Amino acid sequence: QVLDGAGLDVDFHLLSPKGETLVFDERKSDGVHTVETEDGDYMFCFDNTFSTISEKVIFFELILDNMGEDGQDEEDWKKYVTGTDLLDMKLEDILESINSVKARLSKSVQIQTLLRAFEARDRNIQESNFDRVNFWSMVNLGVMVVVSAVQVYMLKSLFEDKRKSRT
Repeated sequence: QVLDGAGLDVDFHLLSPKGETLVFDERKSDGVHTVETEDGDYMFCFDNTFSTISEKVIFFELILDNMGEDGQDEEDWKKYVTGTDLLDMKLEDILESINSVKARLSKSVQIQTLLRAFEARDRNIQESNFDRVNFWSMVNLGVMVVVSAVQVYMLKSLFEDKRKSRT
């Protein structure tokens, strides 16, 4: 997501480890992409070469789901537990609810981070609009002062006696 900069747009490229283009977006202000991955190094690029004058501030988040090591971590706790099957069943239920809470908390953190990015972009737009309104207000004020001075001068010149009087 582009947070600040002229036009609020940027190009985005995502390349697979084989060098194939998976995603290519031109001049977009935000986007969400889901990609099925394979082993290897991926390359992503935010490109602003079309806008040589202005710089951009961007926010991006990389979320990796279904990592292979999670299954091993879930089974590690079982080797430390000794006891009956009933106790084992209760521990599995507790572990399942803890993992559910952990996943939901993680998702809420991601959503809050995304909302903070939206708020930052909106704040930058508002500050830009505020500066623009202040500038044009000052221009209008200057024009009004000049016009009022010209009007006073013109009104004064109407009442001036241009005849020369001899006394």
